[in-house]
Amino acid sequence: MDEAGWDVEPGDEIEPVVQAVGRLLKVCREAAGMRVAEFGEVMGYGEDMIRKIERGQRIPRPEFLDKADDVLRAQGHLKAFKRDMEQARYPKKVRDLADMERRAVEMLLYGSHNIHGLLQTPEYARTLFEMRQPALTEDIVERETAARMARKAVFEREPAPTLSFVQEQVTLERPYGGKMVLRRQLEHLLEVAQLRNVTLQVMPTDRQENAGASGLIQVLKFADGTAIGRSSGVFNARPVSSPKDLRILELRYGMIRAQALTPRESQAFIEQALGRL
Repeated sequence: MDEAGWDVEPGDEIEPVVQAVGRLLKVCREAAGMRVAEFGEVMGYGEDMIRKIERGQRIPRPEFLDKADDVLRAQGHLKAFKRDMEQARYPKKVRDLADMERRAVEMLLYGSHNIHGLLQTPEYARTLFEMRQPALTEDIVERETAARMARKAVFEREPAPTLSFVQEQVTLERPYGGKMVLRRQLEHLLEVAQLRNVTLQVMPTDRQENAGASGLIQVLKFADGTAIGRSSGVFNARPVSSPKDLRILELRYGMIRAQALTPRESQAFIEQALGRL
């Protein structure tokens, strides 16, 4: 895959911004007296890729704009769009989710099928996308994986959000991608669990009662007192924001946490799982 960026999804609302960046890039290149071939050689990309970016058909990576701004002496005009292109790198369907995760001050996250996206390693995430059927193209796999990894910036925010994860035992045992991928994934879970703003718990398979039997739960709370939640087992899996609906999700999540292993027990459980690999 060419590392310059990703193709724009047809009809995406970000398309006009990408096109504007492309036009600006062309203006700056021509003002610098550089032909497409010459500019492409300096940037390390072929003429076709540069033309696609200038036509607004390809989303340039922020680092591409950094280098292009320096090469063309654009005085920061190209770099000014880095944040916009950072947003554009998310596929359309996850852009709103990423924005909500950036704004959330507290997240309640229960996963019953796979490791939650915010906890995934690049190798684990890539494996999940590679297993999709019908098969995704390599370009889409790259973009989806990169977008998922970019969402993990929530762990670096200041002030840090409060994050609570509960994972079903089976999600820690499925060897997606092979044992080495699973080993690194479990090691990463132990690293994340050490963060002071993170609580990570495991729901053992042998529990006779499990309030999460109907599927995943996600609740994101914001600084203004509002929140949004979703569960695959209620409200037809649609996002909800009314206090009444959110109370139902929070009640279920509270019961799940009470039924799961404690954080300390969960850490020991993951360490034991690692020892069996």
